[in-house]
Parts: sequence; structure tokens; C-alpha cells
Amino acid sequence: MTRGILSIYWGDESKLPIDRLKASVKKYHPELQHEIIKVEAPSGNPSSLNKKAAMLDLSPFDETLFLDLDTVVLGRLDFGFEKAAQHGMALAICEAPWGRRYPKIFQGDQIEYNTGVIFFTKQAQCVFDMWKLLAGSIDSSIVFVNDGQIATMSSNDQGPFALAVDKAKFNPFVLPLNWNFRPIWHKSFFGPIKIWHDYSDPPPIFDELTAYYAKSDSIIQYHQQG
Repeated sequence: MTRGILSIYWGDESKLPIDRLKASVKKYHPELQHEIIKVEAPSGNPSSLNKKAAMLDLSPFDETLFLDLDTVVLGRLDFGFEKAAQHGMALAICEAPWGRRYPKIFQGDQIEYNTGVIFFTKQAQCVFDMWKLLAGSIDSSIVFVNDGQIATMSSNDQGPFALAVDKAKFNPFVLPLNWNFRPIWHKSFFGPIKIWHDYSDPPPIFDELTAYYAKSDSIIQYHQQG
């Protein structure tokens, strides 16, 4: 069985923190191959996000961790791989968990997942096949409020992904926010952060926390940003 990490991107790579991600992977998982693949997609167009639906097809590994390029690995990730091997997929719920953000897709309480950090195996083939189909065929626009004004994002990959999980009747293993930490929205947490997900750099305190929690006598504690 092969295990590795996959990232994809489109547009100008000079504007992306590729080297930051590569360095963090090498620090904590030097044994893993990290494939970074450029795909053809219109830069700056929200519909480009739907290219992520092909991640299983693009992966050369039996067990894969997909990482967006704005992520930083902050610790060993073996647990995520192990849970994906057991369940087919391991991922975190989106910071905005409501699938009904996509009014043309959901009206109920379906869950939206974050697609920037996904551990998966071929056991999840049915989800990815459904995701590819839906990504190119449904209205995945989001209605939101910005500075008190109603606005619309024309397309997003996470709506079709949530619908694919729902339609495939697939039960992924759900990881806590520590495995997909979004500092813009997540202002507090317990214990170590495994994956930082933001274009900003993690403050030095996060490396200190990783070192502390690597000790066998460490105590899980509550932390706040800032």
C-alpha cells in the first residue's frame, strides 16, 4: 500500500505558498511523497474550484491526503490516514456547517464539509464519481451577506461535494477542527493544531504548542488566538 500527499493548483504558482507547504510536509512527514499537480482552469473564476473533484483520479497513491496549497502541516498526520483506511474518507466539517448556504442544492440540515483537507482511499470512489458529475451540472452558487449587503458567489466546490456525500449515503470519519484549522473563524481550540489552513503564516506559538504536546506528560489545554 502506498501513502502520499496530493495538492493541485491552477493559475500563477508564484502567487501561491507552495514552498511553505512543501517545507512543512518535509518537516513532519519526510517519508511521504508529495505530488503537486497544475491543472488547466481559468484563474480567478470560482468554477475552477470544481477541478478538485478529480483528486482521486489524479492521485497515484492507495492512501491519499489532499491538501490545499494554503495549508501548513504542524504535526504527524498518521491518525488521519488510519481513519481514512478504515472508513474510506476522513475530513472536517466546514467552519460554516450548513449545506443550505447553497439554496439551489439544500434546504434542510445537511452538512457542508471543507474540501481543503481530505484523507481518502479508493473506498470513497462512489463519492468522487458523484462529485465530478454534480460539479459540472448543478447550480452551486452561495448567497451571503458582506458588509450588510446581500451578495452571491457564482460557484463553489463544497456544495456539490456535500451533495455527493449525501447522495452516495457515505459516512466519512469526521475529524475535529484541529485537523483543518481556519484562523479567520476559529479563534480558540484545545490541544495541538495538526493542519493550519490560511494564507497567513502560523504564529510561532503554534510550533511551541506542537513541541509541548509531543511530550508524553503534556496536558491538553484550552488556547485562544491573539
